[in-house]
Amino acid sequence: MTAPLHLSVLDLVPVRDGQTSAQAVAASMRLAALADRLGYTRYWFAEHHNMPAVASTTPPVLIAAAAARTERIRVGSGGVMLPNHSPLVVAEQFAALEALAPGRIDLGLGRAPGSDGVITQLLRMSGTTSDVDRFGDHVADIAALVQPDGATLRLTSGREYAVHATPGASGAPAIWLLGSSDFSARLAAELGLPYVFAYHFAGEGIERALELYRTGYRPSEAHPEPRTFLTLNASVAQTHEEARARALPQLRGMARIQTGRPLQALETVDQAEAATPDAATAQVVAAMERRWVIGAPGEAAAEVRRLAERYGVDEVMVSPVAGAYEHEGADASPGRERTLELLARDVLPSG
Repeated sequence: MTAPLHLSVLDLVPVRDGQTSAQAVAASMRLAALADRLGYTRYWFAEHHNMPAVASTTPPVLIAAAAARTERIRVGSGGVMLPNHSPLVVAEQFAALEALAPGRIDLGLGRAPGSDGVITQLLRMSGTTSDVDRFGDHVADIAALVQPDGATLRLTSGREYAVHATPGASGAPAIWLLGSSDFSARLAAELGLPYVFAYHFAGEGIERALELYRTGYRPSEAHPEPRTFLTLNASVAQTHEEARARALPQLRGMARIQTGRPLQALETVDQAEAATPDAATAQVVAAMERRWVIGAPGEAAAEVRRLAERYGVDEVMVSPVAGAYEHEGADASPGRERTLELLARDVLPSG
C-alpha cells in the first residue's frame, strides 16, 4: 500500500501592486487558517529583506500570529537566515514560540542572507549576528539551547555556566536545516537533522544533495532516520489557462530578479497579461514554468505525486504562487486559497 502523501505550505507573504503590507499579512493569516482546516501538516514563513514584493521579513512575529489563528498545524520558519542573527536570540525567540504553541513549532535554519549585499551589511551593523563561517557550530548551539536542559559553557576561569533559551522548558521546537547546496546537505547529515532542499527556487542539484544527505546521515537521538521533503511552487485553478494566468505575476517577478532589473511589487494578473515580455524575460519565465506545478486539479495533483515519488519523500511543501486579479480584495488571496483547496482535495486522504 502506498504511504499517504502529506502537504505543507511555504509563505513569503507576497505583496502585489496597490496592496499594503498590512493587507498582505492579513491575507497570509487567512491562508494559514485555511491550511489548518484543510489538513496541511505545517505552515512556514520565509525570511527576506527589503523586497517590495515580499513582506515576510520577521518569521518569529508571523509564526506567533499564525499560531494564534490555528489549532493543529505546525508553524515555523522556512527559514530563519542564521547569519543575520545572534544564535542565542534565535533560540530565545523559538523557545518562546514553543511555549505559546507547544508541540507545533518548527525552526528551519538557513545560511543565505535573504537579501542583497547592502542589506546584509545593514543587518550586521545594526545588531549582534552570527559568523557565517561558523554556521554549523551555531546550529548545534541553538539545538542545545532550546532543549529543557539547555547548554553549559566553560569559562576561562574553569567555572561552568548554564545557559537556557527559556526557564522551565517542557519541550523544544523541531529544528530543520534548509539549503540548496552540497554544504547544507552534508551538514544536516553530520548533525542528524531533518533537511529540506529549496527546490522551489533552485531546482538544479537536488538529486546529488539528497543522495549526500541520505548516504552520509548520522542518526541522532531525536532523528534516528534521515527526513526530508520537497518544496515547490504551485498555481492550481479549475483550468490550466487560469492557473497559468495566476502564476504569471510571480513568474515575471522572479524573472526581474534573475535579469537584474529593479524590484517592484507583484503585478496583478491583469497587468501581467497586458505586458509584452522582452526576449530575456520570456526565456526565464519559460525555464521556470517547466519546474513549477501549474495546472488544473487533476494534472497538478498528478505532478505533485510524481515529484514526491521521484525524490522519495512523503511530504511536499508548496509555495502557492497564484496571483490576484485587480477586482479581488486586497486583504485576501483567492488564487492562493484555491490552490491549497484544490491540492488538498485531490492529494490529501481527508482533503
